[in-house]
Amino acid sequence: MVKLHSCFYFFFFIYPVVISSSSATTTTKLGSVKNNPSLLDDNNNDNESALEIADLEQRVEDYNAKWIASAPSHGKACTHRRLICLPLNEKFNPPMGGFSHDHVQTGDKMSLPRNYWTAIEKTKAEVPWLMKVERIPGGGWTKKRFDPSKYLVSPKEDNESDDDEEEEEDDDDEEEDGSNKSRTVKKITNPLYLPGTLNAAVGSLLDCRAPSNYCFLPWWMMRGLGLHPRDVVDVTLIEDVPPGSMARLRPHSSEFAKDISNPQAVLETELKHYSSLTKGAVIAMDYNNKRYWFDIVDLRSSPHNEKCDMVKVQDCDLSTDFLPARDTLKKKRRQDE
Repeated sequence: MVKLHSCFYFFFFIYPVVISSSSATTTTKLGSVKNNPSLLDDNNNDNESALEIADLEQRVEDYNAKWIASAPSHGKACTHRRLICLPLNEKFNPPMGGFSHDHVQTGDKMSLPRNYWTAIEKTKAEVPWLMKVERIPGGGWTKKRFDPSKYLVSPKEDNESDDDEEEEEDDDDEEEDGSNKSRTVKKITNPLYLPGTLNAAVGSLLDCRAPSNYCFLPWWMMRGLGLHPRDVVDVTLIEDVPPGSMARLRPHSSEFAKDISNPQAVLETELKHYSSLTKGAVIAMDYNNKRYWFDIVDLRSSPHNEKCDMVKVQDCDLSTDFLPARDTLKKKRRQDE
């Protein structure tokens, strides 16, 4: 058992955005459009996409305005927003020496708008500052669960046997950075890329430089929630997550125990980049330039060791337990058959 101490250093970046317009450059004469319909036809798809994004941004803005107007206080108004989500990338990587440096995708930190920093100040929330991210059922806010077959590349050919599927899983793991591909796979053999089943996940704050009405989430969280880029989520500052006492994790590969002499110590060290854990999530950890994936199977809270869906990890005496790896279970099933 190890106590994961608070080593949370918050980098607060605010990037001002200045929007200017000029009637001479932004106004198009109606007559010129009527006389030259090709002006619209040439970029019709781009125009439609821009209009869809503008409409979505306006819907989100209207919802948030109603929430702010109905909130009992300014502090409470800042604790919740409906936000358009996009994946984090390395541009959000904190400077060298800062907490979460090189751990953008292997932690639970997210980039949010400035109002959440105001909420933390007004409510005097204690570290870790945890945010609950929720899918929005109905209303056209989110698409169907994320379909990874549109984004993954597989070297598997039609005439290859199913015995090669395990080798393919290693190739799939190289796609953890979230880069989209134009080709599609015919078969998904890695359970990591199956559509997520979570309806909510908890994470903490990386910075407050996201534009208003937008948030940036790590890819493992977007996958777990089954989100597409520009889906809309509810993000709320919460203070009722219990401290964790125990976490059971299942490695995706048995190589984790083979490659590392003391996997228990390494896991507990890497967990410091997660301020919280969500049951059912699939999280990532890096060690010796290799990425390992884990299912969060069971969580218990202190002091009564009760089962929980979400627990705090930071500043907690958390014990960890390994379950048999996914590939080990798969081989055992084949042998039993």
